[in-house]
Amino acid sequence: MKNKFGFILVRPQLGENIGASARSIKNFGFKKLNIVAPKFNFPNHKAKTTSVGAFDVINKTKVFSTIDKAVEEFNIVISLSARKRDINKKNINFEDLYKLVNTRKNLKFGFMFGPEASGLSNYDLSFSNYILQIPTSKKFKSLNLSHSVTIICFEIFKLLNDVFFKKKSKNLKVSSKKKIISFTNHLTNLLEKKGFFVPIEKKKSMLLNINNLIYRLEPNDKELRILSSIISTLSKKTS
Repeated sequence: MKNKFGFILVRPQLGENIGASARSIKNFGFKKLNIVAPKFNFPNHKAKTTSVGAFDVINKTKVFSTIDKAVEEFNIVISLSARKRDINKKNINFEDLYKLVNTRKNLKFGFMFGPEASGLSNYDLSFSNYILQIPTSKKFKSLNLSHSVTIICFEIFKLLNDVFFKKKSKNLKVSSKKKIISFTNHLTNLLEKKGFFVPIEKKKSMLLNINNLIYRLEPNDKELRILSSIISTLSKKTS
């Protein structure tokens, strides 16, 4: 499924950015990189060096003289821009992107990035279906080309591997409320023996605060046993 995603760099100026982009593309399991009218002979030494082993991506990269040829293999082209443009294109956010990918699974998506100095022109954007803006600080919106590619690669990777990410959280075992209640009762009994609830009229609110503290935690059984042992040890009289 990852083969249906490609990345298009339009008039890139630095071999380092192409190499770093290729590295990110490989990091997240993608393969396709298209380049339009690079400002140097590609591939150069800097592109290969900064790819740090993503030579297969570099070697299979296709170079085009015009955008129309670079995008013709894709069904949907999404352009990245740091600012909204006054053109007849729909601006989308990442939530919109997730919906697009999930509802159009048989289509090929191309993500288009502009040159480092100026970004994509309105003419470049005319070849896209949507414009996507990566959320950044309003005080400084300009992102490095390879950083933008990395963010998009990660977001698509995360979307495609949703089960993997959820599986990690499901493996966390949380103690049952029954065991947490038992621990809380144990703690309360020890605190009462130590005369903690003073003045007595504040006991109710103090217990409420203790409950709020304990019940918002998500300890596993082992952690509860350790906590119980620590509290029991601290409550014992020292000779």
